[in-house]
Amino acid sequence: MTDEERFLALVMADPTVGAVLDRAPALGLDECWLTAGVLFQTVWNSLTGRPAGTGIRDADLFYFDADTSWKAEDAVIRAGAALFADLPVPVEIRNQARVHLWYADHFGTPGPTAFRSAAEAIECFAAFCCSFGVTVGPDGEPQVYAPYGYDDLFAMVVRPNPRSPAPREVYEAKATRWLQQWPELTVLPRDGDTPI
Repeated sequence: MTDEERFLALVMADPTVGAVLDRAPALGLDECWLTAGVLFQTVWNSLTGRPAGTGIRDADLFYFDADTSWKAEDAVIRAGAALFADLPVPVEIRNQARVHLWYADHFGTPGPTAFRSAAEAIECFAAFCCSFGVTVGPDGEPQVYAPYGYDDLFAMVVRPNPRSPAPREVYEAKATRWLQQWPELTVLPRDGDTPI
């Protein structure tokens, strides 16, 4: 079994992942990826024998639309809220073409330059172990985007991503929360930082 096959077997066993991927095409988005915690934390739960859903706060759905107006994004968010209302965690839908417009105000630090795709946004997550996306291909089968591979994920290593615009405080806050939920993790500091 390849790493990708192993990854897909683990995440697709989670009913929330399956439900989001089954329903997401109804939103009619050209590029749409299920990302972040609902994926890598599902793998951590499986590796550590924890029940499905443990520690998972939400499911992130990234898409890319050249219309960067709030009105257009809000329409997709509202449609998604109705589509995913019965799931056990909220599905947070964001147009990655808009991130550069609000990032600095939200995080208090300069944000990324405008992303050219939702996949490029996945490349900029805070840690390599987070950098995964799953979408439904034209054949109806799940497809994975894993720009940094699977080694850190399966080894339960949280390694900072130098491409991430996230400030140190965001990385540390995420890592601290994850360690509380999954103490088996090894968290590596950012350059010049003390270990967490």
